[in-house]
Amino acid sequence: MSTKDYLEKDYYAVLGVPKSATADEIKKAYRKLARQYHPDANQGSTETEAKFKEVSEAYDVLSDGKRRKEYDEARTLFGSGLGGYAGAPGGARPGGFSFDLGDLFGGTGQQGAGDRIGDIFGGLFNRGGGAGAGRTAGTTRARRGQDVESEVTLSFTEAVEGATVSLRLTSSSACTVCAGTGAKAGTTPRVCPTCEGTGAASRNLGNFAFSEPCRDCKGRGLLVDDPCPVCEGSGRGKSTRTIQARIPAGVGDGQRIRLKGKGAPGENGGPAGDLYVQIHVKPHAVFGRSGENLTITVPVTFAEAALGAEIKVPILKGLPVTLRIPEGTPNGRTFRVRGRGVPRKDGTKGDLLATVEVLVPQRLDDKARGALEDFRDATAGGDPRAELIQQARSE
Repeated sequence: MSTKDYLEKDYYAVLGVPKSATADEIKKAYRKLARQYHPDANQGSTETEAKFKEVSEAYDVLSDGKRRKEYDEARTLFGSGLGGYAGAPGGARPGGFSFDLGDLFGGTGQQGAGDRIGDIFGGLFNRGGGAGAGRTAGTTRARRGQDVESEVTLSFTEAVEGATVSLRLTSSSACTVCAGTGAKAGTTPRVCPTCEGTGAASRNLGNFAFSEPCRDCKGRGLLVDDPCPVCEGSGRGKSTRTIQARIPAGVGDGQRIRLKGKGAPGENGGPAGDLYVQIHVKPHAVFGRSGENLTITVPVTFAEAALGAEIKVPILKGLPVTLRIPEGTPNGRTFRVRGRGVPRKDGTKGDLLATVEVLVPQRLDDKARGALEDFRDATAGGDPRAELIQQARSE
């Protein structure tokens, strides 16, 4: 039976059972149809004879658990709708579009510029189940390098403005003793006879061969008879290297960033893995952070808060900026200094949020005490807590 037939024929429909039918239901349906279409009961009828063969073929597949599973997998993978188009003459689909299942699965058909569907999937599906089925031309497949984890502790300023740091990484690489072959000195590995050096073997799915990593060579394409005593035949070892990594501006404490291509090197021309860096940020003695904004608490005197003033406020780097405090500023009010915060990805910056804290003097000399007493007498009036007490009683 051809690949095309395997996809086109709906064995469940032939037996008149649903896809979820049990083995007993399949057997019962087959026996009923077999009696109906048996050649002995319909002598001379070629139509019933063909029907009997079709029923028997369906039962042979669906009554075998392994073959039924392979059949279901194949139809699920490719979709049962393929048969509806391929059944027309020349594989024509209504509307003028046509395709040939023979082309899809590597049959004889015209191939343009090497872009046949079978090539696009890299020989994933091929008819037959030989040792070399599903493999592509070439030597052992390229492998992407492993991802590497690391961590770094930055100062507050480095995290805000970005920094270049040295990272010492330990990752998997080619064994230095055997140069990555996995074989003992003086010996060489041999090509895996199962996958013929491709690192991929085929798992038979009835009329299909599904490509997967070779179980004998674990996808390497090579077998080592006399393994290297250092890497024990794996061809891999541990290597330590130091790299310079650029940490982008604006990272936060606990953030995990990816540096593409900074991980372990690949094998056989494969790309390098990625480096994932866990960020730790030391606190700052003056500044804090709220998202893209920096925060700071600025002390002011009672006179500055009451009368208003212009005060100097430090920024993370550079000369202080001047902030105007209006008269009657309450304790805890926050002012925004635009563009003095954390850099954003678009090149702009967040703001600096300055919160004023009114200082209460701990000691007063006689002159200061007298001045405050005069101020108290001059501003004497109603109790500022009277309304608060009244609201508390009314609840």
